[in-house]
Amino acid sequence: MSSTELPETLAAAVPRVSTVRVAEGERLRTVALPGLTLNVRSRPPTRAGLPRALYVHGLGGSSQNWSDLMPLLADVVDGEAVDLPGFGDSPPPEDRNYSLTAHARAVIRLLDASGRGAVHLLGNSLGGAVATRIAAARPDLVSTLTLVSPALPEIRVQRNALPTALLAVPGVAALFGRMTREWTAEQRTRGVMALCYGDPGRVSEEGLRHAVEEMERRQGLPYFWEAMTRSARGIVDAYTLGGQQGLWRQAERVLAPTLLVYGGRDQLVSYRMARKASAVFRDSRLLTLPDAGHVAMMEYPEVVAEAARGLIRESDAATGGSRGETNDRADRSYGRGGAVVSAGDGGGNDSDNDSGGS
Repeated sequence: MSSTELPETLAAAVPRVSTVRVAEGERLRTVALPGLTLNVRSRPPTRAGLPRALYVHGLGGSSQNWSDLMPLLADVVDGEAVDLPGFGDSPPPEDRNYSLTAHARAVIRLLDASGRGAVHLLGNSLGGAVATRIAAARPDLVSTLTLVSPALPEIRVQRNALPTALLAVPGVAALFGRMTREWTAEQRTRGVMALCYGDPGRVSEEGLRHAVEEMERRQGLPYFWEAMTRSARGIVDAYTLGGQQGLWRQAERVLAPTLLVYGGRDQLVSYRMARKASAVFRDSRLLTLPDAGHVAMMEYPEVVAEAARGLIRESDAATGGSRGETNDRADRSYGRGGAVVSAGDGGGNDSDNDSGGS
């Protein structure tokens, strides 16, 4: 069920803040489900009948994180980007459950409600972990999987990622809020960009201004820190799970052809995890970007789009065969465990959306 208004009970609980930014050519809609309302950003495809794609953002991000990439793929997919519950313009879920499983369930419910079948699923960081869980649990919903710096468990956590993990500790978020009470929205935004971008200088003045405006909007939401801290706790909890619920075990079960994108300057997800991921995902391709940070789809959208387009077209060309036949072809083309494609300088542009997330 889709609507343009929030359900009455949720609308009353969500304060009126400044309007979320919509780039030229984009559209926003809300999808109301029992206990859950999701904001969905879309861009009309260049022609009718294209396969669907769904983009899932990272911790602290929103659907705006995909505004640079979406138009570059509009010739091959009919793309939508979702705001996870409590992020972007989506209100908190009624049960206040921000676990990784709950985020994955929310996306699955969105896909099931559409009734349009499998999608090309793209996820960044937290969204990459969510997408991995979806692809393992519901292979019928995923045609291909593109993961940009996916938040999969690491034995040695990046030093710069520790503050994010600390958000999961009760009381830390409140303490941080008190310590940074005097910080301006611009100071917070520049701090996030320094953490998420390989080179924050690539962000244009206009992009910075839009990011600051979005930070100001988010700070006006009373549930902002709740969504951040509980989602961070959800990531930490997911990292501790073993057995069939472990993220690496689920990655092993993914059948969909997978593109893995890792940045050499990523301060949150280690570059060294690229090789492990390419070995674990059974039908993988690996794109390494030595100068990119945590949000390669925002720093180097053209390069990421070219790789994703190749994966999507390969998959669509193979839809006449069985999944096993598709995997055999991919293994012959890329080699078992994926191929490494390095791109140091090409394809970047100035980011013109919000500052990203973990």
